[in-house]
Amino acid sequence: MNINFHDLIPKDFNDSSRVWVYQSNRAFTNSETIQIESLLKDFVENWKSHSEDVKGFANVFFGQFIIFMADETLTGVGGCSTDSSVRLIKNIEKDFGVDMFNRLLLAFLINERIQILPLSEINISLDKKLITKDTLFFNNTILTKKELMNEWIVPVKESWLAIRVPELNNA
Repeated sequence: MNINFHDLIPKDFNDSSRVWVYQSNRAFTNSETIQIESLLKDFVENWKSHSEDVKGFANVFFGQFIIFMADETLTGVGGCSTDSSVRLIKNIEKDFGVDMFNRLLLAFLINERIQILPLSEINISLDKKLITKDTLFFNNTILTKKELMNEWIVPVKESWLAIRVPELNNA
């Protein structure tokens, strides 16, 4: 699986641009992806904060993640404009029968495929050698474009998960 997503991120957004990553509990079908990308495009074209246009970006990545980005160098993103993006994600959840807010489901690249594992099964996955400290992990806690570009997909040993699960340091 090609995990090079960098060319899909707008180059004209500041490195400090805010980023939100939403992970689906399952991959979207091709048809769903097309529909969702259309919803995201419409949303970004009309994204406002305090009546000002937000320089925004949103897209589906790897058929399973929705990423929003707002360049706040021109217009800050307030609570209401953030809430509007969350409402869109909640509508996507309802309309497509997915869970986009379960932070206990973690995504890894295993055998060239994205695999979702519950946090509660990480130790079992380690014991079975399904994941190791070098397995690529989708770190959805990133907050900026710079972090997206450099820290979104990282080996487990370089993520917050390695601190939370000490056994990963020995895997």
